[in-house]
Amino acid sequence: MPSSPVIVITGTPGTGKSTHAQLLVDESPVPLQHINVGDWVKEKGFYTEYDEEWQSYTVDEDKLLDELEPIVSKGGVILDWHTCDAYPERWPDLVVARPHWTRRSILIRAGRSYPLKKIQENNEAEIMQVVLEEARSSYPQEIVVELKSESMEDLQANVARIVQWIENWKAQHPN
Repeated sequence: MPSSPVIVITGTPGTGKSTHAQLLVDESPVPLQHINVGDWVKEKGFYTEYDEEWQSYTVDEDKLLDELEPIVSKGGVILDWHTCDAYPERWPDLVVARPHWTRRSILIRAGRSYPLKKIQENNEAEIMQVVLEEARSSYPQEIVVELKSESMEDLQANVARIVQWIENWKAQHPN
């Protein structure tokens, strides 16, 4: 049994997934490794093609999951990606959904030089809560948490809440 949990942080681009993950790595009471899955896909070539129109990669999920399996099985990892339904249900101990539309997330996406079509799709996904619904339909309700962060105070409160969750998880899973 892993000595540290597996946490999935999911949400559309610009919602603070990577910021949350890095703060958790810094503040966690147990060692955690942050894997930005989107970066891994590009760096390790876990894609079948690049779509110029959408400026995105078509992920080879089999290769990705094969690479992640031994890492995840050890525990102590945060998987940070815009989607979560590719992961087997047995992997995560906690799924943090960052689904909320904010002016900040729209500005972040606009600043990333995404095509207008992609920005609009991401904005619609936030409004329709696509990521949250994907998490809820893929994993048991009790491990899916929805977090909002429209301010630095929200971000700090979210990290404190997850750190408390990790401490509780650790108490329930002694070595």
